[in-house]
Amino acid sequence: MAEPSSAPGSDRRRVAAIDIGTNSIHLLIAEVDEALRSFSVLLAEKATTRLGERDPETGDLSPASIERAFRTLRHDKALAESHGVEQIVTAATSAVREAPNGRDFLQALDDQLGLTVDLVSGPEEARLIYLGVLSGMSFGEQPHLILDIGGGSTELVLGDGRDARALTSTRIGAVRLQREFCQQEPLPEGRRRFLQAYIQGALDPAVAEVKRALQPGEQPRLVGTSGTAMAMASLASAEDAKPPLKLQGYCLPRARLDQLVERLLAMTPEQRRGLSAINERRAEIIVPGALILQTAMDLLGSPELVVCDRALREGLIVDWMLRNQLLGDRFSFQSSIRERTVLHLAQSYGIERERADRVAAYALSLYDQTRGVLHHDAGEGRTLLWAAAQLHTCGKSINISAYHKHTWYLIRHGELLGYSQAEHLMVAAIARYHRRSLPKKRHESWQLIEERDQRRTVFSMALLLRLAAALDRRPARLIASLTVHQPADGVLELELVPLPAEPGDPPHDLGLERWSLRSCAEVVAEASGLELRVREP
Repeated sequence: MAEPSSAPGSDRRRVAAIDIGTNSIHLLIAEVDEALRSFSVLLAEKATTRLGERDPETGDLSPASIERAFRTLRHDKALAESHGVEQIVTAATSAVREAPNGRDFLQALDDQLGLTVDLVSGPEEARLIYLGVLSGMSFGEQPHLILDIGGGSTELVLGDGRDARALTSTRIGAVRLQREFCQQEPLPEGRRRFLQAYIQGALDPAVAEVKRALQPGEQPRLVGTSGTAMAMASLASAEDAKPPLKLQGYCLPRARLDQLVERLLAMTPEQRRGLSAINERRAEIIVPGALILQTAMDLLGSPELVVCDRALREGLIVDWMLRNQLLGDRFSFQSSIRERTVLHLAQSYGIERERADRVAAYALSLYDQTRGVLHHDAGEGRTLLWAAAQLHTCGKSINISAYHKHTWYLIRHGELLGYSQAEHLMVAAIARYHRRSLPKKRHESWQLIEERDQRRTVFSMALLLRLAAALDRRPARLIASLTVHQPADGVLELELVPLPAEPGDPPHDLGLERWSLRSCAEVVAEASGLELRVREP
């Protein structure tokens, strides 16, 4: 076995999570950063093992599915050990917990592979899914409904970023319903109505429970995780004029979902397998999964579904971190998700933290002092500006020449958890336009910002970042304070005060920083119509 990554003195530890589900087995290998209290995914694999295809008479896990699972888990264990993980955390869900021979299967895994697997209940499965989503999305002040449609069960969770208010698990899933109701395809109309009524009856108690936990006037946001939600989002996004790079944060309106469901219902299995946006295995079970999703949205009254690509296996990592005192609590993990993911990305590109912090501080100071002058942002842009300031030099890791363009590419393709797709693109664009030209219609980075208000935010935040970056001219910090003045209409004046010099040393000269600011005057005039002046000492 490889040496564990958690050597004495190391602040990085590796852990693996295995989710043994009804339809597939997922492996995730993560590197946990103790200092940032976050983790990054080093490797993720999935194998379709179909443990849910149980013996129709006894309900036992079939010999064929057990063999597929053993083969996959043997590979997963070896792969995890080759990465030097200190522990493999596991969870077996619906298919194993319901099968009469499920515990025998787990005992055989322990005896033959040395793999100890936790058999989790439905509510515990829901809790782990909730933790996984917490690690990948920012809830803000809005409650969220999390819908996870698995192969054998469907979990519905109501949470608000703190403790979950309701954790439910229902015994309907894509594999289970495909096996029991979809022998003839396309589904005859009568069979379809019967299946929809069956799904509604099964979901009703869970929906009633989460609705009871809502406060008057609350409008929760619906989040979809795992295979079915990801597949439906993939089908929808494939038809978009500008398909997203990632499905994380993708919004699927109810009307669009209804259109997709109708198309899928009219297809034969062969036609579904020909869809390039989903794999053949998913195509086999997509119809009942889609009907569960559609029925749940109808019962919950949700106008759209937001996709999250984190679920149970990421929840196992978060749970491991909690049990090993690597997180203060779930709420602190949620509340700092944006900050941690930005710093993690900055660290991965070798950005000098001290200088990035300095530029971010200048940018936020300018933001606070120029409200109503250089920008009219209501507050949303401030966090995007901070993120862009932390990451604005990451393109230098590729090439110093035109590094702002490399920066845009790296941020756009990087992982920024807790940000919506639109916010992710805005952070990348703000960093892109902190130097050289202002945004132009032909720029891809500008074309991807579709909303007028979002473009306005990017434009003004990029201007602030340009001024802040102009002050970062040398490795050492020499500026004690930055003050904005408006001595006359149409004039913006910046005053720099140097840090006190050491006794006996000459005063610090900020001539380089003042010169750098003056070089921004032409762009500031073009962007805002203001004359930029730099106050002399």
